[in-house]
Amino acid sequence: MAPKETKGARKNQLLHLVFGGELTSIDSVEFKDLDALDIVGIFPDYASAFAAWKAKAQSTVDNAQMRYFIVHLHRLLDPGQGS
Repeated sequence: MAPKETKGARKNQLLHLVFGGELTSIDSVEFKDLDALDIVGIFPDYASAFAAWKAKAQSTVDNAQMRYFIVHLHRLLDPGQGS
């Protein structure tokens, strides 16, 4: 189902989730405490998600086990969509 064009010709929403937390080891992607995950937010495009990810990653640079990730939600919601 294609999104409808509205006045101002809006771009398709390509939702991205930014989240992070402390890992059990720098060699894995297993979180120490799932209850302590930092959900930064959901963003309408990759550029804004990347900016949020970069800010959070830089603010935790002193903790080697802290990692932030970008999840391409639009790919999970519509696997055939691409990009």
